[in-house]
Amino acid sequence: MMEILLQYIWKYRLYESVALQTTKGERLEVLDPGIQNRDGGPDFFNAKIKIGDTLWAGSVEIHDKASDWCKHGHQEDAAYKNVILHVVLEEDATVERPFSHEEIPQCVLSVPDRVVANVEWLLSRDSNLACLERLPAIETVHRTEWLDALLSERLERKTEDIFKWLEQKQQDWNEVFYILLCRNFGFGVNGDAFERLARSLPLKCIQKQRNSISQVEALFLGQAGLLHEEAEGQHYYYRFLQQEYEFLRHKYTFLVPLEPYLFRNLRLRPNATPHIKLVQLAAIFSQREHLLSAILQARTPREIKDLFRINASDFWDTHYNFKHASTFRKKGLGENALNILLINSVVPIMFAYGHAHHQPEYSERALKLLERIPAEKNTIIQLFQQAGLEVKHAGDSQALIQLMRNYCEPKKCLYCRFGYQLLRKSCKE
Repeated sequence: MMEILLQYIWKYRLYESVALQTTKGERLEVLDPGIQNRDGGPDFFNAKIKIGDTLWAGSVEIHDKASDWCKHGHQEDAAYKNVILHVVLEEDATVERPFSHEEIPQCVLSVPDRVVANVEWLLSRDSNLACLERLPAIETVHRTEWLDALLSERLERKTEDIFKWLEQKQQDWNEVFYILLCRNFGFGVNGDAFERLARSLPLKCIQKQRNSISQVEALFLGQAGLLHEEAEGQHYYYRFLQQEYEFLRHKYTFLVPLEPYLFRNLRLRPNATPHIKLVQLAAIFSQREHLLSAILQARTPREIKDLFRINASDFWDTHYNFKHASTFRKKGLGENALNILLINSVVPIMFAYGHAHHQPEYSERALKLLERIPAEKNTIIQLFQQAGLEVKHAGDSQALIQLMRNYCEPKKCLYCRFGYQLLRKSCKE
């Protein structure tokens, strides 16, 4: 841990620069700490330092002890021949460059006890948000900058996922959006299963049958394995869809239904069960032939939401499944569900489309769309709100989800700008 901490202190200059000197007593000035290297080779490339009156440019290597240089075999590794400074906590040996055997200048960089204590405090706490009590001490400008960066990070990661899918689907944007939308119709608990379903049921099959809502429902439900039971004793509509699916399986011979156990029903609200979500998808793709094109042309959140304001077919007005009737209720998407679909499906595809086609106006519209959607409400957002963070819109909530999942939970406090600000404060105390 200490070596990682030493790299961190070197990278962000969390040391008293006026006191820096080599182990030979020469004055040391760091003009540029260099670019951190997380692969093989020296820890920092392209550093610039001044020792006495001499300017040096090259690599910097960091160890707990100077003797680690030889323990790690650097004295025989050509990758280390351009090292201009060896930074250590303890000088217990001299070190030489590979092949030339020139002695490398060394610097003992002390880590203040209070910094070590703060790092240990952050990394040892059981809470997913270790710095909860100290977040109010971080200035608003630093919070805003980090949230903006986290949102960009999250959208870039989602864009990379979309680009990978595009490679698999021969750059078919409609097919990729179909898969993305289906995944998000799983609303977390069934996301993987719904994605598998979409990959096993090509969009072209749905588009060819879109004039018959019953056939599209049969494709979704049958492919999910939800029409596999014996027909005897079942509702007439179940038997009808089962027959439709068998007809379509003969038409599209590559269709192989999934196992029904993949789709979870436990502890789901009736309107969130797989049956209802699948027939809602069927309604959308039956009535919206060019859905992605319409989304890209829409200008406001309301226009986009209107594309999804579609009710399932009449049978589902009085059913949540085939076995039991229920009170009359149209099975459309509520406002919260629409917001979630915009955040997780529409915004990423629009952002990625702008990047892929070098049309930044789409990426900008995606960002503005997030600013016009209310922030998500979940345990992660509530936790940050307890710490005094203002969560104004969906852009903020997406940034905080990125922070929790990629920094807080894996305890990467040293890579978090909030963690940096807290350690920086401790260095100045």
